[in-house]
Amino acid sequence: MTKALLLENIHPSATETFARYGIDVETVSHALGEDALIEAVQGFDVLGIRSNTNLTQKVLDHTPDLLAVGAFCIGTNQIDLPATTKRGIGAFNAPYSNTRSVVELVIGEIISLARRLPEKTENMHAGVWDKSAKGSHEIRGRVLGIVGYGNIGSQLSVVAEAVGLRVIYFDTNDRLAHGNAERVNSLEELLGRADVVTLHVDGRPGNAGLFGDEQFRQMKPRSMFINASRGMVVDDQALREHIESGHLAGAALDVFPVEPKAQGEPFESVLRGLPNVILTPHVGGSTQEAQEEIGRFVAGKLSSYLQEGSTANSVTLPELQPAPLESHFRIAHLHVNVPGVLAEINRVLLEENVNVVSQNLATQGEQGYAVTDVAGNVDDAVVEKLRAMSQTIWLRTYAG
Repeated sequence: MTKALLLENIHPSATETFARYGIDVETVSHALGEDALIEAVQGFDVLGIRSNTNLTQKVLDHTPDLLAVGAFCIGTNQIDLPATTKRGIGAFNAPYSNTRSVVELVIGEIISLARRLPEKTENMHAGVWDKSAKGSHEIRGRVLGIVGYGNIGSQLSVVAEAVGLRVIYFDTNDRLAHGNAERVNSLEELLGRADVVTLHVDGRPGNAGLFGDEQFRQMKPRSMFINASRGMVVDDQALREHIESGHLAGAALDVFPVEPKAQGEPFESVLRGLPNVILTPHVGGSTQEAQEEIGRFVAGKLSSYLQEGSTANSVTLPELQPAPLESHFRIAHLHVNVPGVLAEINRVLLEENVNVVSQNLATQGEQGYAVTDVAGNVDDAVVEKLRAMSQTIWLRTYAG
């Protein structure tokens, strides 16, 4: 039986989805370090993780039976993708499933910061009645500057306009504006015009340290800052200095350079204790709706990959979504991407008088992936001839 190990409190919808495919699941409630992960994953075909578990080269070297990995979150920077790709391991994530949840958090933070609700709430809990409009503003007509206009940034743009914000955005890629949003030509221009700056960039190494003292200085006096992207993008010490100086009116952060690995561990940050600063424990996508959808989506992709050979939405393998497997016999062949592989596969099938029903090929970088459906079963000798091809990375068969 195929077995999956799921870490970090992945939503039960993943277990339910795996069960429908006959995949056995074991769970661990927390993240695991490198050595503990190596020990835990032995004997499992599938590993499911979130953002706090790292799948490293060392782990891969010590888990030769691992066939697939699921990142039950948006990002995949916690996975050594080159090493995973080289091993021919299918890796899948959920790039869109929690988009709305992050957008709603950011909208809530914009309103909370503009009305200085963190301070109001703290005073009330301390028994202080401070009924004053000082420093409190509506967001209507204010300029929201979105840095990174991908799935989250563009949906935030639409919702922000609906509540009365004017939207400008900057992205290094050429992305079409939604609604009345305005694309600006540089980050500097955005920082100089925005009343609120919010970051929605990915975790690629080039984005490390993207926002520091220089960028905070370029922001408008008494503007606000939000980071719901990656902790390593922002210099939190520089942000603290600009909050303390009064240059920035407030900030909200959901991600940090160093985050606790498990529930209840102490959280340390230079941003603790500052006025009108919202700190949340990486919960941008942590709504019940988002986590349920992520569990269902990623588990479904992993199951289709393991039981039908579909690589749709894989971040490591050439993408193919073959037709549903019915009464045919399927041969899935991952190989080195060089000329003539498909011809060699078909030569073997021709010599063995195998009737091909359908065939699909996709290539990506140094790999090619061919899925061939044939009529009737295929002798083990035919499969072994295909597996023995010099270009083969792996070959798997599926019976309809």
